[in-house]
Amino acid sequence: MRRYLRIVVLCLACGFCSLLYAFSQLAVSLDEGAGGGGGKPQAAAASWLAGGGRGGARGVGSVRPAAHSGRSDRYGLNVQPIQRMHLAVVACGERLEETVTMLKSAIIFSIRPLQFHIFAEDQLHDSFKGILDSWSFLQTFNYSLYPITFPSENAVEWKKLFKPCASQRLFLPLILKEVDSLLYVDTDILFLRPVDDIWSLLKKFNSTQIAAMAPEHEEPRIGWYNRFARHPYYGKTGVNSGVMLMNMTRMRRKYFKNDMTTVRLRWGDILMPLLKKYKLNITWGDQDLLNIIFFHNPESLFVFPCQWNYRPDHCIYGSNCQEAEEEGIFILHGNRGVYHDDKQPAFRAIYEALRNCSFKDNNIRSLLKPLELELQKTVHTYCGKIYKIFIKQLTKSIQDRYDRPPKER
Repeated sequence: MRRYLRIVVLCLACGFCSLLYAFSQLAVSLDEGAGGGGGKPQAAAASWLAGGGRGGARGVGSVRPAAHSGRSDRYGLNVQPIQRMHLAVVACGERLEETVTMLKSAIIFSIRPLQFHIFAEDQLHDSFKGILDSWSFLQTFNYSLYPITFPSENAVEWKKLFKPCASQRLFLPLILKEVDSLLYVDTDILFLRPVDDIWSLLKKFNSTQIAAMAPEHEEPRIGWYNRFARHPYYGKTGVNSGVMLMNMTRMRRKYFKNDMTTVRLRWGDILMPLLKKYKLNITWGDQDLLNIIFFHNPESLFVFPCQWNYRPDHCIYGSNCQEAEEEGIFILHGNRGVYHDDKQPAFRAIYEALRNCSFKDNNIRSLLKPLELELQKTVHTYCGKIYKIFIKQLTKSIQDRYDRPPKER
């Protein structure tokens, strides 16, 4: 009888060990195969290959210690780490403060952890490091700093295409090779709701869509592309590239139709020929090149509403963004320098409120009343007359993130 009991115990022990091993292998395979949200955080300088214009990464940057990294449970099984949302920005010249304020707005409202990819001129790196490292107590983001870099054969031409460094965004799929999906934003962007919400639009892409942008204009009568462009552009009024959500894996794999050759070209091969053909006809640099690409490949673009990229053009001559009137502004885009002059005081009021806001919960909650008083002073402008749409979503974001009990957030 004892012999049979020993055999039964031995069999149970072997079966239990086999089960643990199977679970551990399954966890490892899930960890290695995770996709959708992005790739491994990296800090790199592009190494442009002669003649090809493609980037290879090698680590030379600065990365904060990871938050929400992988952990193990008491049985020794690997637990899937929370996937980060990847956000990229390009900062040159006097754009440090703007960029820091944008990053702050992303951190304040977002729920999932963030991975920042900051491309900046060398003289700005120490300032970025000092500021972002002082936020390390938040444990909600990582960052990587990169130098500004272009294909060596045409570096000067690319850098001077529009504003300094702006065309860097065109090469992000080639530099950040291990990142699957990415949200690129200009430095003059402010998030008024969680990054999580625009990131979720990736799930709405159909099988052919590789990127998402908002229209350049809602009202064709004041549109720039449909009145002045000397090159192809997407849709009726073109698209604005200040907020661009990308599935970069698809971008790297796709072969693009074009008007230069009957042969379809991949992303790394199409940029320079486009620049050579249209450089005398483009005004807005890299944004124009993106419009040309998606004119020939309209099935590849997901167009999101204007409230995700709200600019002075949406209210400067009267309100023309219906979605923002209904639900408020989700992402504010203060182009044309309106955060720093008196032309659009409503935009400036939002910028200054977030710039001066600290990460303390009480400070964030208390910014709404003073901000509304400032906005009420702007009603002499067209944008100021509809100032309530500037704080409608902002109020909801603060309530959802900071006023509800933790279990309800």
